[in-house]
Amino acid sequence: MNYRNFGRPGWKVSEIGYGMWGMASWSDSNDDESLRSLQAAVDLGCNFFDTAYAYGEGRSESLLGQTVRANPTKHLYTATKIPPKNLKWPARPEFTLEESYPPDHVEEFVHRSLESARLEHFDLIQFHTWQDEWMRQDRWLYRLDDMRSQGLIKAIGISINRWEPWNGIGAVRSGLIDSAQVIYNIFDQNPEDDLFPACREMKVAIIARVPFDEGTLTGTLTKESTWPEGDWRSTYFVPENLIPSVERADAVKKLLGNWNREHSTTITMPELALRFILSNEDVSTIIPGMRKLSHVRSNIAASDAGPLPAELYEQLRQFRWVRKPTPWSQ
Repeated sequence: MNYRNFGRPGWKVSEIGYGMWGMASWSDSNDDESLRSLQAAVDLGCNFFDTAYAYGEGRSESLLGQTVRANPTKHLYTATKIPPKNLKWPARPEFTLEESYPPDHVEEFVHRSLESARLEHFDLIQFHTWQDEWMRQDRWLYRLDDMRSQGLIKAIGISINRWEPWNGIGAVRSGLIDSAQVIYNIFDQNPEDDLFPACREMKVAIIARVPFDEGTLTGTLTKESTWPEGDWRSTYFVPENLIPSVERADAVKKLLGNWNREHSTTITMPELALRFILSNEDVSTIIPGMRKLSHVRSNIAASDAGPLPAELYEQLRQFRWVRKPTPWSQ
């Protein structure tokens, strides 16, 4: 495992972190299997774990807390997110700060998350949704700043809405946040345009989420893929999303197959997706979901493999896909 600097806090975090959404909000998640996978990640050098209260109303946070307590001699960086009071994802322009993150709500959920995890503090607290318009008010910061002075949290971040990398640049340039979590992958290269340069200038850490495009970039989905009712993916992968996503992923798969034959290599689709992101030095850590031991081992191995060959990396530039939020994109 290789490590990178996490912005102004100066933490040294594993470049492959751990995204914990699937451990509570997707079908077929199992707590015992999740705990084994978390421990395997720790043993392989992973030290950054990202969860949220909304992931099972504290269930995922509880698993993180158990993992931290099981490893008292290791510094595991813990990150969670405050849900919006109106429980609407993503934040829309018409949602006010008072509707989404009034001070009392913010404080309540920091304490709820600490209780769920049975931890004395979180290293990073993030707003689970964001609108840069909220920067016109300063109430969003004061309560968190008070809790930071009490030692309950160490750093503050935002999680940027899907396909809106521009909608966080104001927060980054304010100098008031320590991290920005954003979707960044082979398809979603837009954060490189304006967000990443702003983060670089302000020394704000970048957490890259959704490296596999919710699964299409693993190369395992088909146009006929389905999910059980209640699984988030069943509402996200509507035909107008699933079909073009699979078609584009198949094109990536074809390019990779040709590369592997020409260069006698065996790069897999998940490895390609992770190493594409690792090729960008602006990224502090990637947080793929890893519910199974096999996922942990293969994803962490991408760190040892390092960035992609420059020629292959440049060929993937053609797959940049500019998408706009829709009612189903959440």
